[in-house]
Amino acid sequence: MRKIFTLLAGIALAHCAKAQTVSNFESLVLSKADTFYVNYGLPNKDVGFNSGLAHFPCVYDTAFGGFWVSGFAYSNMKDSTTSGYMNQYAAKTAAGNNNSTKYAVAYGQTNTLHLRGAALGKPVKGVYLTNSTYAYNSMRDGDFFAKKFGGVSGNDTDWFKLTIKGYLKDTLGKDSVDFYLADFRNADNAKDSILKYWKWADLQSLGPVDSLQFSLSSSDNGAFGMNTPAYFCMDDLTTYETFTGVAAVKAMPVAKVYPNPAVNELFVDVKDSSVKEIAVYDMSGRLMVQQDVKDAVTSVSIATLPAGTYILELTGAEQTASFRFVKQ
Repeated sequence: MRKIFTLLAGIALAHCAKAQTVSNFESLVLSKADTFYVNYGLPNKDVGFNSGLAHFPCVYDTAFGGFWVSGFAYSNMKDSTTSGYMNQYAAKTAAGNNNSTKYAVAYGQTNTLHLRGAALGKPVKGVYLTNSTYAYNSMRDGDFFAKKFGGVSGNDTDWFKLTIKGYLKDTLGKDSVDFYLADFRNADNAKDSILKYWKWADLQSLGPVDSLQFSLSSSDNGAFGMNTPAYFCMDDLTTYETFTGVAAVKAMPVAKVYPNPAVNELFVDVKDSSVKEIAVYDMSGRLMVQQDVKDAVTSVSIATLPAGTYILELTGAEQTASFRFVKQ
């Protein structure tokens, strides 16, 4: 069934975002190439770091020669081949998003980062995510603790998932974003995948937040919990500095957009005369289509876009409204 979507100012996906800050870790200091952040100065206490408008907690312990307990570490490691625990600080991509020098690695089944300053109480636009080399190789090959994903036959429906939730004023939100770092659930084995490139996770649906909670889960579990190495990598966390929230915007129609799903063309029936621009983004945040609003009903050609899910954004004088549509 085809659907018509009415975009409203005041609903969860309507917002006014005028400034953004990106946590890209590039300004953080490392002593040399192919190394990572370590701090044993305060054992079993947060010795984390700030990047952009976020604080990334990190805990180390000096016992047994010193080890990483939990949290985030920034890294410029390029080792995308060596398997095992001794290579726990490397991304499978061997570089940050867009081939940048640095990125962050997270260790632990659940970690929370905290927003700072102007980002507090605002939505988070999103973050780029990928697998660590350690986790990727473990799922690809299996190891002493963890199984090879897909099993011997290749038919096991394995998965490795990151679930992201937001805290606001110490209350954990009900909404969540599930992001699959590996997915073997499809009956067609040709569609099995373990993520080895940077992929965008849109977090705007979590709404205004003070902190973000990242929780890992896997189909591979044993007597002591998850067998899959509890690691993932992130880069370019993008926060909003200015945002007009739901309570500050009068609920009123912005536009009707139809049909959905669409094949060659979308129609945007604009109800708010301040809306002047239409943009279409893919799920990685890449701009695919951009055009001005010149008529009450504007046609948007999507014929050349690959099949998939996209975000359509309408920009007006005081607000931006967005929603998802499917291109068949």
